[in-house]
Amino acid sequence: MDFGDILAQWDDVQKSEKTRSKEKARVPQVSHKMANAPTAEEKAARKRARLESEGRTYEEQMERESKQTVNPMELWLRRYGVTDKDKAADEYAERAKMESREYLRTMRPEARIDLHGLTREEAWSRLTSFVNDAVRRGLKKILIIHGKGNHSNGSDPVLGPMVRTFIEQNKNLGSSGHPDRNMGGNGATWVIIK
Repeated sequence: MDFGDILAQWDDVQKSEKTRSKEKARVPQVSHKMANAPTAEEKAARKRARLESEGRTYEEQMERESKQTVNPMELWLRRYGVTDKDKAADEYAERAKMESREYLRTMRPEARIDLHGLTREEAWSRLTSFVNDAVRRGLKKILIIHGKGNHSNGSDPVLGPMVRTFIEQNKNLGSSGHPDRNMGGNGATWVIIK
């Protein structure tokens, strides 16, 4: 039994009660209308006159109105609208999760760049374009692979300190750290994008 059947039963009960009440009550009823309020006959006469001025007959209009039916569920949806509470709750949970700092630290990097074999200036320009692209795409965490400096000329690594300086100076980058050995260890740096 769907909602339409329930409404049909309700209408049948109401009609039967009206017929019973008409049979029982032959007593004149007192009107609670305002003193100058139009009667039902006057309202119908006004409606007929308006329809005739538009070129339609009263009977045609009444027949047209009686044939119109509205699905009760559609009527309810039009009146109250639809809110997907599950979707709203999921979106809220996802937003809260993304804002959680601990979640961002443990999540896998969404993009990575490898700077092996580049000079300081080349690495700086590539990092600038990479970070700008990551910000534009809405990424939350990136991985910068710079190496440990084993193949650098001289005794000190070149790219590791340059990457740290870049992270400190770039306003779009937040906290950073080194991943575990599987993802590069000290030769890589993950960064959370603000």
